[in-house]
Amino acid sequence: MSLQTPPPAAIGLPRLIAGGLVRYGLILALVAVFAAFSVATPTFLTPANLQSILVNNFTLLAIVSVAMTFAVASGGIDLSVGTAMDFASFAFVSLVLAGQPVAVAAFAGLAAGAFVGAFNALLISGIGASPFLATLGTLFIGRSIQQLLTNGGNPVYLPPNAVPEAFRFLGHGTIAGFPVPLAAAIVVIAAAAVVFARTRFGRVILSIGIQPGVVRYSGIAAPAHVAVTFILVGLIAAIAGLILTATVTTYIPSSGNAFLLNAIGATFIGTTLSPLGRPNVGGTVLGALLLSIVANGLLLTDLNFYWQQVGTGTLIFAVLALSFINRKAAGGA
Repeated sequence: MSLQTPPPAAIGLPRLIAGGLVRYGLILALVAVFAAFSVATPTFLTPANLQSILVNNFTLLAIVSVAMTFAVASGGIDLSVGTAMDFASFAFVSLVLAGQPVAVAAFAGLAAGAFVGAFNALLISGIGASPFLATLGTLFIGRSIQQLLTNGGNPVYLPPNAVPEAFRFLGHGTIAGFPVPLAAAIVVIAAAAVVFARTRFGRVILSIGIQPGVVRYSGIAAPAHVAVTFILVGLIAAIAGLILTATVTTYIPSSGNAFLLNAIGATFIGTTLSPLGRPNVGGTVLGALLLSIVANGLLLTDLNFYWQQVGTGTLIFAVLALSFINRKAAGGA
């Protein structure tokens, strides 16, 4: 009995199917979750709720997740993105409360976030600390400083009669009917996509994350690029801090840390959109949207808050595990 070689089409079909699941598994998960909540909760598809998902759930998470994408793309991670948000928020509220123009206060907030990034850059590129340990230390230091600045963690409120119109516009304004916070998120997303796709800096950062040794021996100043990356991470996170503050007109110590784990989750979920499992802005945005839909949908189901966290964590694990399994299948098909 002779062995027959399967035709090329028979070999290529399993590989094509597995490759498609790897590449588009995130999109399929997004569609499935959206459809499930549309059926399970009658109010999910209402215009008001869909707008709430985009403005209240997605906007800030997307911005922080884009910041995290830069850190992960460089081969590291930033556990202090929440600290950058908080420092920006504190500077913003404090200066507005002191009567400074909103533009000046906003600039100070961005500078505060960039300062957090610069401190991380000093530890990582200057001293040689690992990004994980450096940013973890910044997280703890930043939390302590906030406690000291607020007498043990007391919020800083803006009285209703002391909220300037420009401040209110940043958090609740619209441009031609389009919410300003969501517009800011779209600008950040578009700018980050251009940096990775069209600039030498973006390509170098991705190369550092993939093959740092090759980048080092090619004569590229890798430490300088990593330093700029972490400053940029702090600056982008600060934008989220300004929007959060303008939305609630309050600074709450360590509130930025609430976005940390979901930003990490969105970034790594987003890597499933890349055939090679690389961080990418498009995947990160879809990951943030997926987590936002899940958070909103679980809230509408009146599920206990702690079970909501279990559901979110399970979803993250399932998407990543499925991607890993499918990627192995695609490689072995």
